[in-house]
Amino acid sequence: MSDYAIGDLQGCLAPFDCLLERIGFNADRDRLFLAGDLVNRGPDSLGTLRRVYALRDNVHTVLGNHDLHLLAVAQGSTDSRRKDTLTDILEAPDRNALLGWLQDCPLLIDIPEHQAVMTHAGIPPLWTLSQARERAREVEQVLRGPQVGEYFAHMYGNQPAGWDDALQGPERWRVITNHFTRMRFVNLAGELDLATKGEADAPPAGFMPWFQHPDRQVTDTRILFGHWAALEGNTHVAGVDALDTGCVWGGSLTALRLEDLTRFACHC
Repeated sequence: MSDYAIGDLQGCLAPFDCLLERIGFNADRDRLFLAGDLVNRGPDSLGTLRRVYALRDNVHTVLGNHDLHLLAVAQGSTDSRRKDTLTDILEAPDRNALLGWLQDCPLLIDIPEHQAVMTHAGIPPLWTLSQARERAREVEQVLRGPQVGEYFAHMYGNQPAGWDDALQGPERWRVITNHFTRMRFVNLAGELDLATKGEADAPPAGFMPWFQHPDRQVTDTRILFGHWAALEGNTHVAGVDALDTGCVWGGSLTALRLEDLTRFACHC
């Protein structure tokens, strides 16, 4: 039995199939941990989502910002964007099964066998792991409950930029969601810059990559995350593993075998 952490698929089915073959994936013994953004921008979002759904007994995936965008479009809370590749999913006869499964996926996964945790964008540096778990569960409960329409109606936006215990309702949900699915650069106060998407060594003034924050709280648990293709799979920080290697942009799709931290890749 082997466990593999895999970066953002983003509708790239052929590289995903290539990677499963390369690692010798066996559904009778192996598990996949997917870092979110299963869909969008790539050429076959529907096929990719169907493949993951078919493997769901062996797959654990966190929600990424593109997955949440798909769910918001399906709910009618926002319109598709020009570069979206979601129409085939929205028009598919099995859309309800696929989207229902996706909406039940978490924002944070614990992998105790490897003393690891996975989210799409990382763990906010000033949050303890207990706080991160609690805040992830808050939003997960909303996604599975009667307030889900209100959640999607207010999900989009960059403000507030930082955490405040006094936040309530949609603002609180939005801040939690942004931290788990869109975070890249933070300042010393832990506030997010959500406009900058470039390389880690070119942060906006006063900001730094979240994993370089000098007061980062979670340092004794391996953090697995995707989202940031410009990192090219390397944070240069021990125990913080970037998995998005830019498949949808012509890079590669990467799997990290958690037993020995061996990396496997298929070029896209």
